[in-house]
Order: sequence, then structure tokens, then C-alpha cells
Amino acid sequence: MKRITITSLVASFALFLGACGNDASNQDAAPPPSDDGVRTIAITANDSMQFSVTSIEAAPGEEIRIQLSNIGRMPKQSMAHNWVLLQPMDNAAINAFGMKSSSHAPEYIPAEASEVIAHTKMLGAGESDSLTFKVPSAPGSYPFICSFPGHYAIMKGTLTVK
Repeated sequence: MKRITITSLVASFALFLGACGNDASNQDAAPPPSDDGVRTIAITANDSMQFSVTSIEAAPGEEIRIQLSNIGRMPKQSMAHNWVLLQPMDNAAINAFGMKSSSHAPEYIPAEASEVIAHTKMLGAGESDSLTFKVPSAPGSYPFICSFPGHYAIMKGTLTVK
């Protein structure tokens, strides 16, 4: 009985330590432009429902490329990720959009979603997608989320146009 308790404690502690990590997610993404002159922002998404980049700054009308990679290991049916840039809105509107998206499998983007500026496809473990688009011309804070059911509440960030 003691062996089971100790093993359980060690396993729990290992999971706790695995959940802790480098908090580099709040750093601005500012890599150099690629060969075609478009600035590429590499973002990873993981099984802990985290984007590696949660803050992006861009100039009005700038063309940028989002390179999203799902570095998780869980099956796509239970832990897929995408990157969805939305019009400026408050948290209540983001939550409403997320709930509306939950019924639009497999990409979880409503067809009539005028709130969506740009989005990647839904990615399973080990998959990547790239999206090139022009940043909105109006300065402001544009939220981005993962629209997989339930992820939008914590898997989010902001594109600041200035």
C-alpha cells in the first residue's frame, strides 16, 4: 500500500513539474522578414492549451505570415488547435463566438462569422499550417484565439495594430 501511495505522489509531482515551464508566451514576436519580405511569426500550440506567442505587434496594413505548429501529442479529436484572428471585441463577445464555434466541426469556424479576419486550419498533433494576410488598417487590439471547443477561454492573445 505504501508503494502505491509513494508512486502516486511521485507521478503527481512529475505532472506538476511538467505543467510548469518557461513563460516566454508574453514576449512580442518580431522575427525578421522572410525571403519574400513578409514577416513570419512562428507560433506553437501544445496539449496544455497554450500558444507560445500571446502578444504580436504590427503596423496597419502590414502583411504578416502566421506559422502555427501543434507540438502536442494528443489525438486531433480531443486536442486540436487553430489560430483565429477576430475583430476587436470584449471577453463576453469572445466567449459568445467560442460557444457559437463549438457546433461547427471539424474546423470550428462558423460560416457566417463576420467577426473572423483570418484563421489557420484546425491542426492535429504534429501538424502545421501557414496563413499570410494583411493586418487591419485600423489601429487597435485584435484578439486571437483557438476555436476548438473550450479552448477559447484560455488559449488566446492579442495582435496590437499601431
